[in-house]
Amino acid sequence: MLKVIESKYLKEKLPEFKSGDNVRVHVRIKEGDKERVQVFQGDVIAKKGKGITGTFTVRKISAGIGVERIFPLHSPNVQKIQVLRRGAVRRSKLYYLRERTGKSARIPTKAREKK
Repeated sequence: MLKVIESKYLKEKLPEFKSGDNVRVHVRIKEGDKERVQVFQGDVIAKKGKGITGTFTVRKISAGIGVERIFPLHSPNVQKIQVLRRGAVRRSKLYYLRERTGKSARIPTKAREKK
């Protein structure tokens, strides 16, 4: 019963991404009576949950300070998710990046798959 109700709020067109990928998230921001789209670009460091409660955490460095933001996957405020680069990582949660800066905080890119 609950799945039937939730199913109408799930997004069908979500890109395939995982931890370590570099993504660009387009978010609707409401300021007073105006609405605009803000872009948040960074590395996915975690994905949690499934279904309507699924979230993902994106981390970026802005002016030398690490900024993390948690986005609900199926929120109507998340307008678009673009995967820019695939990361080659071996774990699902990349919280260790919080202590790293500079070159040691980089995520290596995955080799291109042959078609």
